[in-house]
Amino acid sequence: MRLFHIDAGKEWRGGQRQVLYLTEELLKRGYSIKLITQPKCPLHREAINKKIPTIPLRIKGEFDLIAIIRIAYYLKKERAILVHFHDAHSLAVGSIAANIAKIPIKVLSRRVDFPLKKHFLSKIKYTKGVDGIIAISNGIKKVLMKNGINGKLIEVIHPGTDFSQFELKIDKNYLRRELGFSEGDYLVGIIAHLADHKGHKYLIEASQIIKNKTDKIKIIIVGEGPLKMELTRKVMKLNTGNVVFFLGFRKDIPQILNSLNLFVLSSYLEGLGSSILDAMACKLPVVATCTGGIPEAVKDGITGILVPPRNPEALAEAILKLYSNRKLAEEMGERGYKLVQEKFSIKSMVDKTLEFYRKLAVQKDIDLKFEN
Repeated sequence: MRLFHIDAGKEWRGGQRQVLYLTEELLKRGYSIKLITQPKCPLHREAINKKIPTIPLRIKGEFDLIAIIRIAYYLKKERAILVHFHDAHSLAVGSIAANIAKIPIKVLSRRVDFPLKKHFLSKIKYTKGVDGIIAISNGIKKVLMKNGINGKLIEVIHPGTDFSQFELKIDKNYLRRELGFSEGDYLVGIIAHLADHKGHKYLIEASQIIKNKTDKIKIIIVGEGPLKMELTRKVMKLNTGNVVFFLGFRKDIPQILNSLNLFVLSSYLEGLGSSILDAMACKLPVVATCTGGIPEAVKDGITGILVPPRNPEALAEAILKLYSNRKLAEEMGERGYKLVQEKFSIKSMVDKTLEFYRKLAVQKDIDLKFEN
């Protein structure tokens, strides 16, 4: 009997990385799994590289009848006992398919702290469509409960990060050579999808304040998204083109992180922010907004500085504070590294996920035998 995982995302973001970490580790532990992904998407390619059994299947939307029929077919054929949905679209089509195939255990991972849509179909999906919900932070659990989801359905399991990818020879001048910065420049980086809730525009507004204080701080924006042109125009309007630099989508994230002096996340909505965990694994101090699950990783005054969301002045002040106090920044980076090693490992995430699976199986009086 198999564990099935479904992710309908077409991009390579934090959620897709967590799916890869989870399925790869389950496979290493001897569990029989299958992963359904969009064809030729980054997760599909990465899963193939990791030799994770994968089914490419196009999911066009939340009411894709063909996808529902095909998923139900695979679930029946492979004698699935549990199906784990990793995003809203996979939940919409997958929960219907799972009901058709009479799958006994259905699990959803919720990674964002957006409020649920208010129509009745959304409420049904998050209650009748699943037996349990994994929230990646207490912040997300609070949002779900505020939207009427029974707290007994929800288990908080923090995401994990792959520490091995950061165990490379540190080259602090990697980005400096590429972008022509001097050794004295102070590099502040954000790695995030260029979407409104990530709050890049407030960071760009903060860059104007920073520019009036020093010309040594450079803000590095890594990521692609629908707001790229709008954000580029904002930089031009504020005349901060010598402060803010867009690098687009990059695969060399470990090298970029090791080149930075400080990591920043300016979101006004955020489930937790897996990029924060990666930054902390590189011993970087963090300036981030006090929203969603971020305070569960960034401890204000200990591993970084928390500021109110949508507040360019507070962002600028916090960045300038750590720029001016390098000893404090270094201490925060060291404490953040210890915290992420203790609380946010892949092993811990997978152990707790399996424990949750077993808990749901006991509730349904199912003899849970995942192995081949």
